Amino acid sequence: MRAVLSVCLSIMLAMPAAAEITVTHRQGEVTLPAVPQKVLVLDWATIDNLDALGVAVAGVPGGNVPDYLSKYAGDDYLKVGSLFEPDFETVAGAEADLMIVAARSREAQPQLNQILPTVDLSGDNTDMIGSLKANLTELGAIFGKEDRAAELVAELDAKVERLRDAAAGKGNALTLVTNGGKIGVYGPGSRTGWLHSAIGFPAVKENVDDRTHTGDGASFEYILESNPDWLFVVDRDAGVGGDTGAARALLDNELVRQTTAWQKDQVVYLEPTRAYIVMNGYTALTSLLDQVYEKVAAAE
Repeated sequence: MRAVLSVCLSIMLAMPAAAEITVTHRQGEVTLPAVPQKVLVLDWATIDNLDALGVAVAGVPGGNVPDYLSKYAGDDYLKVGSLFEPDFETVAGAEADLMIVAARSREAQPQLNQILPTVDLSGDNTDMIGSLKANLTELGAIFGKEDRAAELVAELDAKVERLRDAAAGKGNALTLVTNGGKIGVYGPGSRTGWLHSAIGFPAVKENVDDRTHTGDGASFEYILESNPDWLFVVDRDAGVGGDTGAARALLDNELVRQTTAWQKDQVVYLEPTRAYIVMNGYTALTSLLDQVYEKVAAAE
């Protein structure tokens, strides 16, 4: 028995201690004692990224589940709040190792961080591609998935370059958001700003006040006056689970039909959930890049 105990003790002493992981995030820094095993997330883009990396998630938001992430709606996953508000009681009882918040839930980070280590991985709309790559790299480092993260970053870069090349010389663009029968404009600093900053479509309007989800208010007359070569449309109603045909019906009118974009069949209705809810997730953004590429590559 003593011999067995001696061997076991020798093995334990020879095993390296788990290295602490220091995570620098949007609101500061947290230190994790080891690779997190039980993870709670209040952001679908982060869940998208973790899913692409092959990292298991234990807790998720209770609503607005994207279709391609529908498995997370099941009972196997703890529901830890909405996209905006955590269920603090459930979080406290989960005995998890890490909580991740982002733009919609980031204000709860200080309070959550008193319960368990909480990091803020909010995306940066002014550099959507860059912030997505940074988040993938950081998540890869946290969970020991550095190689997979590098693969995803390389694949993202390739899709961006392919679309950028296809879009060169194809004209300018105006991005609209439709919401409850109203129209707004999204600009270079918005959730769809990558169409301008990363892909290179010249913006019809540079000075856009799109700080809110409804964009900078616009009219059909403005769309005709701007006469864009391309119209990219985010249907917020469909994105949050409402009428899936509202944007198409709203824009199908005498004024918009006179634009170059409409007459050349260069109106692209971006997949609404991916463009509005999960816009800085790996699968969401790469699928949007593919969607736009297919349309742009076919244009004369």
